[in-house]
Amino acid sequence: MIGLDTNVLVRYLTQDDPRQSALATHLLEDTLTVERQGFVSTVVLIELVRVLETGYRCRRVEIAGVIERLLRARTIAVEHADVAWQALRAFRTSKAEFADCMIERAGHANGCERTVTFDRAAARTAGMQLLEPVPR
Repeated sequence: MIGLDTNVLVRYLTQDDPRQSALATHLLEDTLTVERQGFVSTVVLIELVRVLETGYRCRRVEIAGVIERLLRARTIAVEHADVAWQALRAFRTSKAEFADCMIERAGHANGCERTVTFDRAAARTAGMQLLEPVPR
């Protein structure tokens, strides 16, 4: 297995640097196999989404497609793929950020009764619970 950093995936997906994109393409298309997969950690997955959103202004539907292709690729192993699939479904059906979906789904997968946050948007869109003072 070969670990893949975010920038390798970005170069492959965007083809925005001739030299690095060619190297990334060769690795992903010619070197990786089912027996010798590329590994994408959850950190890389979340970073990838953030880079595509902020640096490349990709739309949610495009980003969801990228995540799905990574999850379906036989030559790629995504860390905690089951959680990533759940987060992808939540991302597609809500206005939540992908990172918030991953955080909430990872908590759920690990037996948390809930995930608390101070982020009002995450509480509203990703299924988290807003942490507020308890009335006395």
